[in-house]
Amino acid sequence: MPLMTHWEDGSGTEWAVWQTTETEEFFRSALTLHEEEMREIDVLNDRKKYEWLSSRYLLHMLSGREIRGACLKDEYGKPYLTNSDYFISLSHSRDMVAAIASPQVCGIDIQYKVDKIYRIKDRFVSDREKETCFNGQDENTVLHVLWGAKESMYKGYGKKGLDFRSQMQVEAFDITNGYGKTTGKVTTGETEQYYDLRFRILQDLVIVYAIHL
Repeated sequence: MPLMTHWEDGSGTEWAVWQTTETEEFFRSALTLHEEEMREIDVLNDRKKYEWLSSRYLLHMLSGREIRGACLKDEYGKPYLTNSDYFISLSHSRDMVAAIASPQVCGIDIQYKVDKIYRIKDRFVSDREKETCFNGQDENTVLHVLWGAKESMYKGYGKKGLDFRSQMQVEAFDITNGYGKTTGKVTTGETEQYYDLRFRILQDLVIVYAIHL
């Protein structure tokens, strides 16, 4: 399981990206699963089960603890750690897995670049973002950063029913260096939530995470 990148921001937030090469049996032997977790994975298909196990393994490695707590889901399907003050988020794309843990509400998204993004861009890119975020930059990469930003904010928000185009807004960003930051906003009724957004581009892989401000 080669480590792709591992980062800490000095305030307690820590995230990592790994490339999975192990078997399901490796993760099962490496993890002590709690009864609630066993019930959750018993109904998953083989691919989802492998993703579940690999992401929990990475999350446990981030914790640095010898004994792991249960990683369960709340009523909206958002993962959380029992007996922990840290917020967490997980993401998968093919053989890649990403995990983040933070004292603040957070979300993370990892995606391989795909041409399919062009077919769905009008579902998540607002007119304002079309005017401010592209600025002659590579369209495919910008679209993936926008998608990852909104997906990570959605995970941070933690409830269903957000419209990615009308209820989420990402400010302009520069992809020149292969990494960067911006801010985003989630609007629900009269309530607004603001997020610090950070992204990293590793060849054909885009990672974005959001921290609630």
